[in-house]
Amino acid sequence: MPRNWRFPPHDTTRIRELAGQLQVSPVLAQVLTARGYQGADSARSFLDSRLTELHDPELLPGISAAADRVLAALQAGRKIVIYGDYDVDGITSTALLWHCLKRAGGSVDYYIPHRFEEGYGINCEALTRLHAADANCLVISVDCGISSVAEAAHARQLGLELIITDHHELAETLPDADVLVHPRLPGTEYPFGELCGVGVAFKLAWAICARLGDGKKSPPHLRDFLLSAIGLAAIGTVADMVPLVDENRVLVRYGLTALRDRASLGLRALFQETGLAEKSLFDSEDIGFGLAPRINAAGRLGQARLAVELLTTDSTERAVMLARHLDEQNKTRQQVERKIHKQAKELVLQHAEWQAEPVLVLAHHEWHSGIIGIVASRIAEHFAKPTVMIALNAQDGIGQGSARSFAGYDLHAGLSACAQHLLKFGGHQAAAGLRIEAARIEEFRRAFAAEARSFSPRPEDLDLQIDAEIRLADLNVKAVLELDRLGPFGRSNPRPVFVSTRVELAEPPRTMGEGDRHLQVRLKHFGKTLRAVAFGKGDWAAEMAAAPGPLSISFAPVINRFRGQENVELQLIDWKSDP
Repeated sequence: MPRNWRFPPHDTTRIRELAGQLQVSPVLAQVLTARGYQGADSARSFLDSRLTELHDPELLPGISAAADRVLAALQAGRKIVIYGDYDVDGITSTALLWHCLKRAGGSVDYYIPHRFEEGYGINCEALTRLHAADANCLVISVDCGISSVAEAAHARQLGLELIITDHHELAETLPDADVLVHPRLPGTEYPFGELCGVGVAFKLAWAICARLGDGKKSPPHLRDFLLSAIGLAAIGTVADMVPLVDENRVLVRYGLTALRDRASLGLRALFQETGLAEKSLFDSEDIGFGLAPRINAAGRLGQARLAVELLTTDSTERAVMLARHLDEQNKTRQQVERKIHKQAKELVLQHAEWQAEPVLVLAHHEWHSGIIGIVASRIAEHFAKPTVMIALNAQDGIGQGSARSFAGYDLHAGLSACAQHLLKFGGHQAAAGLRIEAARIEEFRRAFAAEARSFSPRPEDLDLQIDAEIRLADLNVKAVLELDRLGPFGRSNPRPVFVSTRVELAEPPRTMGEGDRHLQVRLKHFGKTLRAVAFGKGDWAAEMAAAPGPLSISFAPVINRFRGQENVELQLIDWKSDP
């Protein structure tokens, strides 16, 4: 889909002044001004964010009551069970709180529902089993539960003490748990509502540790724990794709350092499997493309407990074995993902009437319910439509679905409007999950399409935001490393995107990777030649080769580190033939 390149106003005087005040390059100053940091103070605060900018955990709605109950359970010697989720956010949340309670001397265990047998979130059968095992235990949910109204009522009927910590979208009716911890609870005003599950869990751990100290400061051994736990918080925050601004950016910025300096045995074993062990500096892409997919693969294939075990084990031998297993699971996931992606594209192309609708609802009996979410993101991007993909179970006639948004469409609101066609749904604006009877998919497709017709994307959701137009000659290693000060990069804080015009092909474009999925090309601009890659864009190779004359390219510059060498490389985002 052609994208409009939107350029910010260019104030040469302001850029020059900001560069002098901050002692940075004009390129970095130009990006800062393009992103709204016009003054030196605001720009400096952004570049040099500190841990002290994290909000006091006591401000988080429900945190004080939850921490008090946890402390009482610890002092009484009661068993505490952490009820997690099977994605990276839920797994890291579970491991983080487990480490906290273990270091506090607690009797602690965790429960992760089986993705295929139990589905997402708290379920009544699991609560019944936990109660039967120990009627006096305290159950703390992480990254789930805010929509578990019936389940919270069941816990109360059992007499099971339940604390729910979550970050997902709120329904009209909230569960009647003993305590709810959520950054956006009605009637509250927490300064930052975009924490993910592990961010909330980190704040709870912080509040517990403070209570085990003098009420404000944690004991030294628990302070050390918090400084290492921020690494787990970074993994879950990047993986859950919450906006990397405010607290989330601080958590990831300092979490990346914690991962390098304070990683657990399991994480260090995972570094070996991903090739990160030799890196002196980590970035958010190392999490997003290295660590998170392997942790996620366990949950997607029904083995999330193994991922939690990896993050909590104190056995080097077990850590190495689990890390290797997760790496193999990820390879299996990639193979299944490629097959589903091919089938999904073919399904859309076979139905011209679906292509005319504002959303896609796809279903197939061969699809793996743990992997369709990844593919839904790629299908939504490819066809420029919010997409729901449903894995059908031939035995019970129930479909398990994953939905991904496009252009800012509010998925949670859209599914809420079609709730009568669904057995269950939950999630947030950008991503959601659902269960549906196979016989009702067609009527859901029609209702969802009708609901989405009133949606009109904002230009900024479709446009490609450009930070500056530059020459490739301006991009040396020093300049790109300086741009990394804007990181960590992710949603709402992407890598700087630049445009260069009148660019020539230094050699014919080539495809690379399995199935020729990716593009690589060498580009020449005013005497400088750089390698560029575009992942998942192998079809561009023939198109670029056939383009008449020079090109305009939009790209994000990165440093490619290989065998001790550092070279500037371009991540190609879009291109056009110059007129």
